Amino acid sequence: MSSFEDYMLPCLNKKLFGMDCPGCGMQRSIALVVQGDFKAAFYMYPAIFTIILMVVILALHTKYKFKYGHNVLLGLFIINVIIIFTNYINKFI
Repeated sequence: MSSFEDYMLPCLNKKLFGMDCPGCGMQRSIALVVQGDFKAAFYMYPAIFTIILMVVILALHTKYKFKYGHNVLLGLFIINVIIIFTNYINKFI
């Protein structure tokens, strides 16, 4: 029996350069969210929940065109970038 993790793509950056990329851990984090282990998903990739929220709002904004939807998406994008790169820097400290 195969699992979701059998179909994960390897990190090309890690294979070529031997170091994690800013996205390393996202696939495993999504697998943990699907399995219902939200705490482990957060520890694996801290930006996972804000990314999920951003994708949901993007889908809703695409369909319903919220008045300030683009501002909300921009704010979430900035928050995600900050979380991702803070986490990335913390991996090396």
